[in-house]
Amino acid sequence: MARRRRFSEEPFGPTMERLMAEAGVTYRELAARTSLSAGYLNHLVHGNRPVPSNEVVERIARALGVEPEHFREYRLRVITERLEAMPELIDRLYRRLGE
Repeated sequence: MARRRRFSEEPFGPTMERLMAEAGVTYRELAARTSLSAGYLNHLVHGNRPVPSNEVVERIARALGVEPEHFREYRLRVITERLEAMPELIDRLYRRLGE
């Protein structure tokens, strides 16, 4: 079996679908593990709903046996929250991107 990457580079839905397949978990099983509906989980996988809140991503990650950071969108939110607390870093990064 191939070793699982620590961080997914794919969008949320395909990542979730791959993790479900690797774990052999159905929508109903994941729903029972997360207290979310199977229909909602299906919508997430197929991109019919936006990426859920970090709290919901954490529940899904736990149920699928990965850290929440496995999901790219979760990592992006964490970085954004931390950057918002450091305006001087935002300015330095912005200037650097403009070079």
